Amino acid sequence: MQMELDVVGGGLAGCEAAWQAANRGIRVNLFEMRPQKNTEAHKTPFLGELVCSNSLGSTSLGNGSGLLFHEMKILGSLICKIAEETSVPAGSALAVDRSLFAHRLTETISKHPNIQVIRQEITEIPSGVAIIATGPLTSSPMVKTLQAFHGRKNLFFYDAVAPLITSESIDRSIVFRASRYGKDQSGEGDYLNCPMNKQEYLHFVEELAKAKQIELR
Repeated sequence: MQMELDVVGGGLAGCEAAWQAANRGIRVNLFEMRPQKNTEAHKTPFLGELVCSNSLGSTSLGNGSGLLFHEMKILGSLICKIAEETSVPAGSALAVDRSLFAHRLTETISKHPNIQVIRQEITEIPSGVAIIATGPLTSSPMVKTLQAFHGRKNLFFYDAVAPLITSESIDRSIVFRASRYGKDQSGEGDYLNCPMNKQEYLHFVEELAKAKQIELR
């Protein structure tokens, strides 16, 4: 009899867990509530949509995130594979094209014969073998279920959402290209650097603070 696993949450962790289990012959039900029920941050129905930074960390073996990345590659990580395939220039960091990354991840997961993607909100912990990978944007009913399960009022996830600006708002006559810490060996630079004097910087911060924000919970 084929073993069955429920994975709740179609983000990076949920997709990776589903992929690894399915490749080991386990039948996986991957539950994702979007687009039936959306979050405050997600904009698409695709699995693995990145709503914060488009960087998955460093690829350098000289730090923790880079070491973890290479260890995951050795173990056949789907997330690492697709991230490399959809990467964009970012120096020593692994940044991806958000849209292409989510599209390709969704397509790959959906085609696996051992994975069934179920668009449904789960509000209770499944009775069988399950992985809960709902992340910081867990729906309120599931939050209450998890609170009752572990006996704590709240769990906290702290992160910073990088502010987004339009490319048209950048004055290309004053910016210059360079990479972080001067590590770009090509000499072209992967980042647009916007020089500011003190007055310009303070004005930028003031306008940034007034920009549209996701409501904090």
